Amino acid sequence: MKAGFKMSDPKFKNIHKKENEKLYKKVKHISSFGSITMYLFLSILFCVMAVILAGFILEYIIETKFTEAYTDLKYVSELYELGNTDNTVMDYLRSDGRDFIVTDSSGKVVYQIGENTISDISGDIIFSNSTETYTVYADSESGYLYPNNGHLGVDFMRLRDSLEMDVENIELPLWLSIDINGGDRKLVGKTLFSFSKRDAILAIELTIGIGVITLIMFLIFFIYLIRSIVNYKRVVKLFYSDPVTSGHNWVWYVRNGNERLRKASSKASAFAVVDVVFKNYRNYCLCHSISEGEAFLSKIYTILSAEIKRGEICAHSTTAVFALLLRYDSEEQLRSRLNDILQKLRNMDKEHNHVFQMGVNLLEPVTDENGKPLKRKKISIENEYNNAAAASATLESSDACEIRFFDSNLLEEQRWSDSVHERQMSALDNEEFVVYYQPKYDPKTSILRGAEALVRWDSPDLGFVSPGRFIPIFEKNGFITRLDHYMIAHVARDQKSWLDAGYKCVPVSVNVSRAHFSENDLAEQIRDIVDKAECPHDLIEIELTESAFFDDKHAMIETIGRLKSYGFAVSMDDFGAGYSSLNSLKDMSLDVLKLDADFFRGENADERGQIVISEAIRLAKNLNMRIVAEGVEEKEQVDFLADQDCDMIQGYYFAKPMPKSEYLSRIAVSEA
Repeated sequence: MKAGFKMSDPKFKNIHKKENEKLYKKVKHISSFGSITMYLFLSILFCVMAVILAGFILEYIIETKFTEAYTDLKYVSELYELGNTDNTVMDYLRSDGRDFIVTDSSGKVVYQIGENTISDISGDIIFSNSTETYTVYADSESGYLYPNNGHLGVDFMRLRDSLEMDVENIELPLWLSIDINGGDRKLVGKTLFSFSKRDAILAIELTIGIGVITLIMFLIFFIYLIRSIVNYKRVVKLFYSDPVTSGHNWVWYVRNGNERLRKASSKASAFAVVDVVFKNYRNYCLCHSISEGEAFLSKIYTILSAEIKRGEICAHSTTAVFALLLRYDSEEQLRSRLNDILQKLRNMDKEHNHVFQMGVNLLEPVTDENGKPLKRKKISIENEYNNAAAASATLESSDACEIRFFDSNLLEEQRWSDSVHERQMSALDNEEFVVYYQPKYDPKTSILRGAEALVRWDSPDLGFVSPGRFIPIFEKNGFITRLDHYMIAHVARDQKSWLDAGYKCVPVSVNVSRAHFSENDLAEQIRDIVDKAECPHDLIEIELTESAFFDDKHAMIETIGRLKSYGFAVSMDDFGAGYSSLNSLKDMSLDVLKLDADFFRGENADERGQIVISEAIRLAKNLNMRIVAEGVEEKEQVDFLADQDCDMIQGYYFAKPMPKSEYLSRIAVSEA
């Protein structure tokens, strides 16, 4: 698996990635399952609570009645024991009408008053607020009440039938056993649990009320459940939806992409992570409108989505960029498919010549030592997509519809970029950046007229690094502004030291990056740096690339004006490399114009090129500007430029960039 292509500071990248992963996990685990589980739990809880409450109510009523009945029977047992010595008491018991029997220790009935309707259903019961155990028997004729696992059971079906009868009171018979004669005998008497019909109905209504409340709670939680599910669907749709295309967004792509790549069923499949860039989106919006541009992006998404097969995904990544995850059998087959997609994108608008570019990162199956496919457990589609984006970034300078595959060369470039990034601050602090000087000579007299300061990096870890290998990296990560300050300071100190040593110094131009011109006080920064070195301002020339003139034109004009007011000369480098040079000359009050080296190369350099050069020199002279021709390598070029009254030549014909010690010797020779 290829390493991720980091686009910014590694620490920030890791933090940002971890935050994203936490967010994706939260969204991933948000679902209606939690609401359903909560609903079922609460429903069961209320049912259980309702049953328990109803049971408590019923048990309280029965326990109250039981206590009353037991107290009455206890009184009867006491009378019976007293009646063994008093016939008057026994006569009272017989006339009382209560049915009871007395049994000996073997269970044989030794005395009986009334009818014996004791059933075979018997058992011990104990109430919640008591530790005493009571032995009870059901009545064989009614059976309303009966012992049931340590409690009194109620036959509600029979009770309901009794409620339907036209009676005021309901009597529920039950036989209770009480020890007498020191426990040698038992008195088992029939007691009647008497309920008024109104009390019974009230108890039933209370139970029904509890049921209704439970049902209402059921409905409330059910409505809450439905609303939660609906809101969840809305949140998920909003979270994963792209407002421009109404399709899937980057968050959806990351979540689903990781899931697809990590699935066990995908371990034997080869995938391609594709970065699709609509290059001229901004121009399209300028020519039409932003709303029309967004409508066009929606059409692009529709076309890309139509090309997606089962197990593949498509999403709108950023402004004019789309992300794909495709399966492929071979690189040739994938390339053919991507070319077909590019062709369909180009054909979607016949009136415009749109440019689409693709960066592709191939993910082949990961296998063990025996060639068996393994699950991609820790793969990150963000890292893999960055590789695809890195590939498409290499096509930025092209205006053609192209496809670039991420390869080892790009990986090495990124490793180099990371290595440079890690060392840049220490290199600045340790002054590993070395100033080289390339002299500028008068083509007629070969006298030294000036020089350009160029940077080299003498790194103890990386060796001697040419500017082409680190300047583009610094321009991307913003470090170039600190390097510019470093160069100005060192050149100013060199010029001051040479002046103090008695040398006749010539102006030295120092490049200032376009990134600086976002700073309103750039001219003051340069002034203060040079003043700190006590260097005369006329020995420092500020050199700007032509591309800098295309950013903030107003800020550029203001900065150039202030630099000139402080006594600095200002030059335009690479004149002719862009497309707005003449317009720049019209607006900018420049001192020096440097002709781009490409004027002296190519098939027409000796013909049409000479015409352009001579006219450019004439134009600069009319604008009171000095001319420097750079990249001059041949004597014929020098002679031609001398004839055209060019002021200075900078190139290998006279001198390559050199260390300051060698440049100092050039100054000495020039003075001699």
